[in-house]
Amino acid sequence: MTTLTQDKIEKILSTVIDAHTGKDLLSSENVKNITIDDEIVNVELLLKYPAINYHEELKGLVEESLSKAGINYSNISIKSKIASYAVQGGVKALPGVKNIIAVASGKGGVGKSTTAVNLALSLQSEGARVALLDADIYGPSQPRMLGVKELRPQESEGGNMKPVIAHGLQSMSIGFLVDEASPMVWRGPMVTQALEQLLMNTEWDNVDYMIVDLPPGTGDTQLTLSQKIPVSGAVIVTTPQDIALIDAQKGLAMFEKVNIPILGIIENMSIHICSNCNHAEEIFGHGGGERMASDSNTNFLGALPLQLDIRTDVDDGNPSVAKDPESKVSMMYQEIARKVVATLSLQSETVGAFPKITIE
Repeated sequence: MTTLTQDKIEKILSTVIDAHTGKDLLSSENVKNITIDDEIVNVELLLKYPAINYHEELKGLVEESLSKAGINYSNISIKSKIASYAVQGGVKALPGVKNIIAVASGKGGVGKSTTAVNLALSLQSEGARVALLDADIYGPSQPRMLGVKELRPQESEGGNMKPVIAHGLQSMSIGFLVDEASPMVWRGPMVTQALEQLLMNTEWDNVDYMIVDLPPGTGDTQLTLSQKIPVSGAVIVTTPQDIALIDAQKGLAMFEKVNIPILGIIENMSIHICSNCNHAEEIFGHGGGERMASDSNTNFLGALPLQLDIRTDVDDGNPSVAKDPESKVSMMYQEIARKVVATLSLQSETVGAFPKITIE
């Protein structure tokens, strides 16, 4: 066997593609360290996004590539380090929160809130500290979906609110402060003020990713989010049908106008499989989300099925990813969540307040 060198190992690693970023490990700067001890190659990888459930698969890809090059003895270690990423200009960072990701839809009824809570839980299952902000003031749904609608936020020592902990997530919603059946008969300025207070007056604790479940449409709440809240990226949820895609396109265009990066598009209710006969039927059409992503030059993050237990799980306050993390649909959510934050990791990191000073 030829002499092992670091250059040779780096060349091999440059052929291993991360399924979530679409880039190789070397050019993505995921290779932290390489050491060679006789015939044993030790590789330390440092991913820029949480991916505990992907570690074994990635480790296998690296071992396979090394083995093909005649290297049969290797130790592969994988860790993640989550950075803060750039937000729209002129907006201050939120204390205690590294990154805010908005989950939006152009219209109601496409399963956006169900998707948001399962994405938040998926990121947590990958090893991140996650918060979920319910930004739908008129129709808050997350307290019920999280199974904590009876809870109320506690007051912190500083006079602010502590987030309500549900399934390990830090959560906040107007639904924690008002009765579930009480209508919010508020004008636009009151709604935007309430959203700001929920966000700013909550003491978030060392959050890697905050998922913001936006109300449908492109109104006051979305405008407030884009002007006053530091958002690193947005995810658009749609169904395959044309009428949903038209409105989803409006939501995408809105984020583009306010310089918030689109991390990708999720197609929900993509296909229905009959629980009795296993017949598959595309009730809302086929491939609409993927076509929209292609036409908009953005990521297609994945498709989710129209499935009874996804709905019943959130109605019961025990979302699918929390209820059964190993189920097929939970793994779909986890795969999509990894793609969301992996795409975010390709953006520019937040520059510190002070320049680096090198003394020679």
